[in-house]
Amino acid sequence: MPEQLLEAIEIETGSNPTASVIWMHGLGADGNDFVPVAQELGLPQARPVRFIFPHAPMQPVTINNGYVMRAWYDISLDDLEGGSKRADENGVRASQAAIGKLVAREAERGISFKNIVLAGFSQGGAVALQTGLRYPQQLAGVMALSAYLPLADSLPQEASPANQRTPLFMAHGLHDPVVPYAMGSNSKVFLEKMGYRVEWHDYPMQHSVSLEEIQDIGIWLKRVLAP
Repeated sequence: MPEQLLEAIEIETGSNPTASVIWMHGLGADGNDFVPVAQELGLPQARPVRFIFPHAPMQPVTINNGYVMRAWYDISLDDLEGGSKRADENGVRASQAAIGKLVAREAERGISFKNIVLAGFSQGGAVALQTGLRYPQQLAGVMALSAYLPLADSLPQEASPANQRTPLFMAHGLHDPVVPYAMGSNSKVFLEKMGYRVEWHDYPMQHSVSLEEIQDIGIWLKRVLAP
């Protein structure tokens, strides 16, 4: 992972934003993927938000026959069939470090850590959970869409006390053929057993985002980013 910050798309809902949402895309997509969604959330103009959509690095991905694409970490079919324990640990941790640098940059730009949300879809959601639950400063919230908890075995030792009470939003399609529903729901149960507060939603969809889900995300963001 290069030392420089990840390239990213930035959108501000108003001048002088007082909150930031760092939103990671899924495997093979890029930062453009969720720009339209952010524009549909209906956030209040009174609380300007900076949305940051980083681009994952280009790398070969085993599940796609080694094809080089944007990915937060390598992944194989075994990872999805056998759960998250066999995830590419080095890749997951490299992305955690890269997203952590974006969080620190927002703090340098004057955004309080308590007004920063980490969000992501699929692989991006896994990285949001990996980073947010281990981040040393208290964050506003962590959102994982159609995702799962990577490196779950190490979380009890590595979890940050600062984010033990941070609100978590998790959502999953009931008919997801890419990241099985059970991977998301099992992660939710694991986190609740660790004492985390998880707001869980599921929808009659596949590996995608629905209008109802966008509405629920907007409601949750308004609450965790309330002044």
